[in-house]
Amino acid sequence: MPKRVLVIGAGFAGLAAATSLADKGYDVTILEKNSIPGGRARVFEAEGFTFDMGPSWYWMPDVFDTYFARFGKRTSDYYNLVRLDPSYKVVFGPNEAVDLPAGLDNLEALFEGIEPGSGTRLRQFLKQASYKYEVGMNKFVWKPSRSVTEFLSLKLLFDVTRLDVFQSFASHARKFFTHPRLLEIVEFPVLFLGATPENTPAMYSLMNYAEMALGTWYPMGGMHEIVKAMVRLAEEKGVKILLNQTVQKIDIQKKTAQRVITTEGIFETDVVVAGADYNHVETSLIDETNRNYDDAYWKSRVMAPSSLLFYLGVNKRLPRLLHHNLFFDEDFKVHAQEIYETPRWPSKPLFYASAPSKTDPGIAPEGCENLFLLIPVAPDLTDDEATREHYYNLIMNRLEAYVGEDIRNHIVFKRSYAHNDFKQDYNAFRGNAYGLANTLRQTAILKPSLKNKQVNNLFYTGQLTVPGPGVPPSLISGLVVADEVAREFN
Repeated sequence: MPKRVLVIGAGFAGLAAATSLADKGYDVTILEKNSIPGGRARVFEAEGFTFDMGPSWYWMPDVFDTYFARFGKRTSDYYNLVRLDPSYKVVFGPNEAVDLPAGLDNLEALFEGIEPGSGTRLRQFLKQASYKYEVGMNKFVWKPSRSVTEFLSLKLLFDVTRLDVFQSFASHARKFFTHPRLLEIVEFPVLFLGATPENTPAMYSLMNYAEMALGTWYPMGGMHEIVKAMVRLAEEKGVKILLNQTVQKIDIQKKTAQRVITTEGIFETDVVVAGADYNHVETSLIDETNRNYDDAYWKSRVMAPSSLLFYLGVNKRLPRLLHHNLFFDEDFKVHAQEIYETPRWPSKPLFYASAPSKTDPGIAPEGCENLFLLIPVAPDLTDDEATREHYYNLIMNRLEAYVGEDIRNHIVFKRSYAHNDFKQDYNAFRGNAYGLANTLRQTAILKPSLKNKQVNNLFYTGQLTVPGPGVPPSLISGLVVADEVAREFN
């Protein structure tokens, strides 16, 4: 009789872990708190609009290809992927914006036009970033990081010396570029990693390689199409997905998780893989004596940002916007400091505006625009409607100034989402949106362990454990933990 595995949470990590374990012959059931799978990548419909609730950037297409190929499938078996060109727009002011083209030749020409000589330096920058991507995404992130011995091979030690782990991203970028506009462009991807560019390791230029060389893509129908694909594949492998199952307790006897108790029933199991928020599992679902980490540990963790989000349905088109638009019309450094160094609601925030209906007319009524606005903010802030409305009007003033026309009077649907919602829907520690910051002291074996140290059949997966936050790392996290389960419970 195959061993039974209960996976808590149907986000990317939970679905990946469940599918991999089912493929290995386990009897797998997913218990999902919400009414649809996907975790932060859920979707909702309103007034004829279809809104992705969370992730909106499709980067690192090779990771998705590798995932589906593991099970003899291709991404094209499930969804239609298109590359965006331009990749995105950076708005520096009402009358100043730069469209980042797809393709390195065009990108080098753009850089050269802004700063003579920077086109050649961009190629050099990306050559180094390519190596970091190859090592980081194809070697290091696949390590379960349960022991330092995993990293002691001579080849890996040699690789580490070339990753610029101990140099800051800011100083690394300034070896190649001096123009402030180019520095803002290359530093943008690290904004969500959990520290300022001055405190982020230079190895994360691998994000620039992912963005610029591998491209920005979009699955037609929206990012939730990835979730639908993963659900289909999971069910093809025999995974049972039970929705509206709020887990109340993991029953542990003699250092073994015996049962998972939900609002809807009691489930017997041989192994538990917790894809829910790690801190929530530790503090609310198991006894204190069985926790990996105490409250002091969690209080000392450095978090990546949370987000204030707005989902807007607009009854007209907005010609000046692209699919992805970054509003860098305020001081990058001030906003970063207000997220990471002196956490507070930002004084003059940068923000992101996505109009996926530019690429995919099917997600909005004819002649309308689907807008998704995001302000990265510090976690654990006081979140109320008055604050949300203040920031809504603040960024809408700037958005309208750029597009040159009224938007607010054409909004037929509006919904906001922030800290309180992340806590309610995902039990998110401190209302985080992106998990733990990718700092040097929270990397690999210094992240929360994927295995419970007290309970021999309880594992963790997702953005608060290895390899870290983001959709591709979460996919990898699920596969890594499945391999660890199989190694111990073959």
